[in-house]
Amino acid sequence: MRTTLTIDDQIAEELKMLAFESGRSFKEVVNESLRRGLASRRAAPKSRPYRMKPVSLGGPMPGVNLDKALQLAEILEDEGIRSKLELRK
Repeated sequence: MRTTLTIDDQIAEELKMLAFESGRSFKEVVNESLRRGLASRRAAPKSRPYRMKPVSLGGPMPGVNLDKALQLAEILEDEGIRSKLELRK
């Protein structure tokens, strides 16, 4: 079957070099490369789906309302800054 195909320049150069080195035609090398690519795709084993098992990290600290995440982030950031400043003393 005749068809028009646009091939990346780098791949075309590799195919031309392979054709030259093997003494085969460009057409033969392209067809063989396509066959190998398709065959490897069919032969690839199916991977199992990745499954993650959830682990409990414990509940929130007493007095912390998780519905207000930004407020919690501010409190944690303030505590971190305060502990860094105390280390400098």
